[in-house]
Amino acid sequence: MNQHIPHTKEDIQQMLDKIGMKSLQELYSDVPADFLYKGEFDLPNAKSEEEIRRFFKQMASQNTRLTPFVGQGWYDHYTPSSIVALTSRSEFLTAYTPYQPEISQGTLRYIFEYQSMICELTGLEVSNASMYDGPTAAAEAARMAITSARKKDTILISSTLLPQVKEVVKTYARYAGTSIVEIAEEEGETSLASLKEALSTHAVAGAIVPTTNCYGIIENHSGFADAVHAVKALLIEYCDPSTLAVLKTPAEWGADIAVGDGQSLGIPLCFGGPTLGFMACSKEHLRKLPGRIVGATTDKEGKRCFVLTLQAREQHIRRDKATSNICSNESLMALWVTIYLSIMGPEGMKEVNEKSYAGAHYLYDELLHTGKFEKAYDKPFLKEFVLRPSKDIDIASLRKKLEEAGIFAAREVRKELVTFCVTEKRSKEEIDNLINIIKEA
Repeated sequence: MNQHIPHTKEDIQQMLDKIGMKSLQELYSDVPADFLYKGEFDLPNAKSEEEIRRFFKQMASQNTRLTPFVGQGWYDHYTPSSIVALTSRSEFLTAYTPYQPEISQGTLRYIFEYQSMICELTGLEVSNASMYDGPTAAAEAARMAITSARKKDTILISSTLLPQVKEVVKTYARYAGTSIVEIAEEEGETSLASLKEALSTHAVAGAIVPTTNCYGIIENHSGFADAVHAVKALLIEYCDPSTLAVLKTPAEWGADIAVGDGQSLGIPLCFGGPTLGFMACSKEHLRKLPGRIVGATTDKEGKRCFVLTLQAREQHIRRDKATSNICSNESLMALWVTIYLSIMGPEGMKEVNEKSYAGAHYLYDELLHTGKFEKAYDKPFLKEFVLRPSKDIDIASLRKKLEEAGIFAAREVRKELVTFCVTEKRSKEEIDNLINIIKEA
């Protein structure tokens, strides 16, 4: 046993003496013999630090790294190196829930700043800090709408939402007795007519629609809030927060709740994680907001300070009564996003979107000029778009050829459409290389 436990025989004996036990066998004597493993663990021999580094470097080399020209909810945006340096500090990496404000002012302060920045991006008055990822934040918003409504059991979701968001919302709903009704699309956008029909035929608590949808289209939600609020339901906007620096905010669309994935705010792709979900709402729905909220107050000496506030106790000790299953968060990722937004500022965020827009529209036009693609929709987009391949294009073969060249692009979405995405990290040389490969395919 001492082969894989760092304690010496003397350490173990001291602990056994302290609790009045003679041996480890006596310590575990109440465990049935059938549950005790009697063989030898198949563990590798000890390695030096250099050998360990070499081992993991060789393992990492087996990963295939491609230049991404696909988004679909995860975006390859620039990460300032200062974020890595700051978040790697031990006081951040080892910090836990700041229950004791006397010793947690630093953590509470940056959570408060995170909330403030999310509120500025969304235009809404309150933010929590934070959630697991975008899809689970959407599912929690659906649950929030259900608990805010009376005797209503239906959530409407747009068919133009990202597929992973729809699937997670449906999973949450399945085990909560909530009905999910999908709103049809019209010309690549959520249909207002379909929304109104669903509102008139179901007991709707809330509707989830995307500001930028799975086709990359920037949706026009004029009239949505009026229609949803007319039946006393909540409008939930699913957003890419990076784009909110230049697009109409959820608050301007009349949304009650805004959710989305914070990955686009400088968090690296990193093979799928980690990331965080954000959630903001109007002030009237504050007490239904899941997770934690940090508030500003003053101490007994009149100095400004920060504390946890309005956190539902049921989330910890009465889970069956809780309005949410969230009782922890991803504070380190919230810090990451806070530093990113602090460094970039309004002008930096605007520049990110301007460069992404320019690159995406350049690629869009050049792909159409190849004659191998046709327009799918004539709608506004920012950094992501879909095209319809011509009939003589074998998309699987094209994608394989691109992958062999180290490029991830032309991912198929619904209705025989392929998607492309360009962020500010993609250079003109990289875009031209993609275009040339497609021309030669």
